[in-house]
Formats: sequence, structure tokens, C-alpha cells
Amino acid sequence: MKPRDVIRIVFGNFLVAVATWYFVIPNDILNGGTAGLAIALKPVLHTDTVLMNNLFTIVFFAIGALTLGRRFAARSLLSSISYPVMLTVLSAVMQPAEEMPMYIAAIYSGVLSGIGLGLVFRTDASTGGMDVPALILAKYTNMKSGDAIFLVDALVVLLGVFTYGIVPALIGIIAVYVTGAAVNRTVLLGAQPAKNVMIVSDDWQEIETTLMKKVNRGVTRLSAQGGYTKKERPVLMCVIRQKQYPQLEEQVRAIDPHAFIIVNDVHRVEGEGFSENI
Repeated sequence: MKPRDVIRIVFGNFLVAVATWYFVIPNDILNGGTAGLAIALKPVLHTDTVLMNNLFTIVFFAIGALTLGRRFAARSLLSSISYPVMLTVLSAVMQPAEEMPMYIAAIYSGVLSGIGLGLVFRTDASTGGMDVPALILAKYTNMKSGDAIFLVDALVVLLGVFTYGIVPALIGIIAVYVTGAAVNRTVLLGAQPAKNVMIVSDDWQEIETTLMKKVNRGVTRLSAQGGYTKKERPVLMCVIRQKQYPQLEEQVRAIDPHAFIIVNDVHRVEGEGFSENI
């Protein structure tokens, strides 16, 4: 593992630990992770939340190592050590947040946790914890990993309905959603949004030349046939920076006002003609 990846994993787990201790635990946020599970069971077990969180993290790591193999263990070992240690240290040296509305705590904990988890995921590592039951479920069923993770988080929130009531559970859903959104943004950090543009026109040759010369983007010519007309006609595909789209549309419409244009959002482009950041 590269030193840069180690730094990302450790710092990512530090952010998750801060979110857990500063926002999640003081406000009993049912955020779906091991902390959410510990909070959901707190009224039943009457034990310290940090202790239960750390215990769940270690137990799930051991189960994952036995069930999912050495590759999983290698990818999640650092997180399974650093997160409990950091959470324990923070609980000893840092005061939790002052009383605040639960939805505010849910949003900020979701943002911090999402950024931290995203940094870990960028290294192709795992956080262990509640990933384990989800990955086991995905391994032995036809369920996708993402769906399994969502299901496990949903079950934790549902458990909270019985121990805390419906309102805290709804707040927990907010935390889960914000965390997921922050994870996605962090994983894609550094990748400027782009557009994949498909153009159908009888004037395709002139449009192709114009896009390459004036918009300064490469064009791929795809063979296609009209379903109704049965006429052979190329489809032009051009991937551009998002800010270039107005220029592209203007150039195409100047040549053929009736050109058929399909635009799709692209989050990341790599390869010939593009740097890592499009």
C-alpha cells in the first residue's frame, strides 16, 4: 500500500470518528453504521456507546476475515484498527457538540462521515464494520453490494424505530442520505463534470469537421440505421467539458437547426485526448 493511501485511510477514519463522537453519539443519530447500531441497541443493552461501537467494529472485522477471505481482511485492517482507536481517544480529549437540533447534527455528521468514507473508498479499501454483513449478504445472494449496504443501513434505522420512535428514525434516514451523497462527491473529487453528446444530422460531415476545428474536441463516428427510414446515417459522439456545451450547440445549430442532439452527464473521463481532470 502506498504511503499516500495510508494517509487517506487514516485521515478518512479520523473524520468518521470526529463525526461519530461530535455529532452522532450526543444526538443519538441512527446513521446506519456501527455507531448507529450501537445507538439503536443502547436502550436495550444499557452500555457505553463508544465501547459497543468499537466492539461491533472488531467483531464484524473478524467475521469478515473468516467469511470474505484475506483480500477483505487486508483492505479493511487499517480502518478496523484506526477508527476504534481514534474514536476512543476523541472521547477522552474532546467535548461532544453542544445541544443542537437533531436534523442539523444529522446533516453535518453525514457530510463529515461521507468525506471520510469517500477518502477510504478512493484507495479501494474498506471500512469494515457494517460493510461486512452487507458484503456477506451480497456474496450468498444475487443482491448487488450497493443494494445490500442500503438494506443493512435501513435495517439499523428500522431497529431504531422500536427503541427511539419514528422521528429519530426519520432523522437517521437524512443522515444516511447525506452520507451517501458526500461519499459520491468525494470519490469523484478532482473529476470535472463533462457531457457526452450524440448528434444525428444529414450534415454530419460539416458538423464533424466543425467540432474538431472550432470546438477543438475529437469526434467518434458511429454507424447507425434509422428504424423507420432504414436509412444508413452516422451518429457523431463527442465528449466535451461541461462549459463547452453552449459553444457546441451553437455550432451545430448554425449548420443544421433541426439536428437531433442527445446529451448525457459524464462524471469522469480518462484516456487519449484528456488529462485525469477533463
